[in-house]
Amino acid sequence: MSSPRIGFVGIGLMGTAMVLRLREQGFPVTVWNREPERLPAVVEQGAVAAASPAAVAAASDMVLLCVLHADAVRDVVFGPDGIAAAAPAGGLLVDLSTADPAATREMVERLAREAGPDWVDAPVSGGPPAAREGRLTIMAGGAAAAFARAEPALRAIGGNITHLGPVGAGQVAKVLNQATVGTGYVLMAEALALAEAAGIDAAMLPDALAGGHADSALLRRIYPQMQRRAFDPPGGYARQLLKDLEAVRRFAEEHGLSLPVVEAARRRFADHVAEGQGMSDSASVIRLYRPDPPR
Repeated sequence: MSSPRIGFVGIGLMGTAMVLRLREQGFPVTVWNREPERLPAVVEQGAVAAASPAAVAAASDMVLLCVLHADAVRDVVFGPDGIAAAAPAGGLLVDLSTADPAATREMVERLAREAGPDWVDAPVSGGPPAAREGRLTIMAGGAAAAFARAEPALRAIGGNITHLGPVGAGQVAKVLNQATVGTGYVLMAEALALAEAAGIDAAMLPDALAGGHADSALLRRIYPQMQRRAFDPPGGYARQLLKDLEAVRRFAEEHGLSLPVVEAARRRFADHVAEGQGMSDSASVIRLYRPDPPR
């Protein structure tokens, strides 16, 4: 059986990594990005550039999206030359972006009224290295039949894939993921700052705490990255994590909740971005507490 033809809209850090992985797994991929200068990295590996999101949809059995936020999703789906203009009824759209759950449901309802493609929301976590190695964590929402159609492409890029329920369920899980990640980055920065100020060998801390209650992927991956000040090239932008934390705050407010720990982390990232670090790696938030050591 031949692999489905994949369309991919959004060739940023994550999109590039996912397209390269899909190509390595044998999928034909047609791509579009608002900034065309990002396309050569994937075209050189066999992806085919298209002139618009509509052209991507016309050339594909399913279209995957990975763009900045819900407004960007809405634009590439419903805007001029958008996916909705060319994707047929019975087609499939898989949104890998991090977007607002309510906005996702509203767009799905609009697409259904227009007899457009089925929709699976499947936000991802793990960063570009995990995408390149096919081990992303993917949280999916959508009808069971639509998820089953999306699964071959998701299996190519993901190692832990969970179908959580109807459309929007994946985005709800991603909100919770980003609340954990955003507060975790700030916690790792504060733990490292205290370790360095106290004069211990800060690099030893993850091994020293391994197996205890403090052990975590953040302690094993993000803390050492901060300790080494290994921020280039960025694996994810601070401005993006700030955007995600702002989305967590809005989601909590919609449900009548105040989340003071998440709000404190949001303020820390807002301070960091205000200092001109928006395009720096999210782990560079340690710079709010400690300067980079001399090289």
